[in-house]
Amino acid sequence: MTWIVFDYGGVLSLPQPDSDNAAMARAAGAEPAAFKRGYWEHRLEFDRGLSPYAYWSAVLGRPVTQSETARLVAMDVASWARPNEGTVALLGELLESGRDVALLSNAPVCMGEGLDELPWVAAIGRRFYSGKMGLVKPDREIYDEMARELGADPSEIVFIDDREENVEGAERAGMTGVHFTDAVTLRAALPDAALPG
Repeated sequence: MTWIVFDYGGVLSLPQPDSDNAAMARAAGAEPAAFKRGYWEHRLEFDRGLSPYAYWSAVLGRPVTQSETARLVAMDVASWARPNEGTVALLGELLESGRDVALLSNAPVCMGEGLDELPWVAAIGRRFYSGKMGLVKPDREIYDEMARELGADPSEIVFIDDREENVEGAERAGMTGVHFTDAVTLRAALPDAALPG
């Protein structure tokens, strides 16, 4: 059995547009460049389980209100909700052919809940989000825990991510890592045993 495990952002979805990040800054009354720095500086801790209130307060350097938090969470989810059509098409082929497919994403709990509403994400039966696990890529533990949950030997898992450090983390855990650049290259890079047909 071979599990094909996709990352989400930058693989199944398009990267977050700068215009969306700037729109969040405007909504929060923040200077866009400073907002973007804060957004990424604190992101891994948000992915690991930091609360939305604590994250957005850290990003803005001030306490946020409940309504601000809800608005920023909704805008944040929407900014990552544009499908990468080529990858999503390949995902659909894999699912239709009965392949074992999973998702492993660095994503806070609120982001995971929003992504689960997207049809191309909901179609994946096994979904692992860092915020729910309290673990993040590229740390070894998150890959080990995913393999345990799947009941799979790491050698049976092909992991796809657009970040090289996350691919290397999967490889250190004994998985086959594929560095994602585009859907055409991914299709060519997948082992024959993993492809539909």
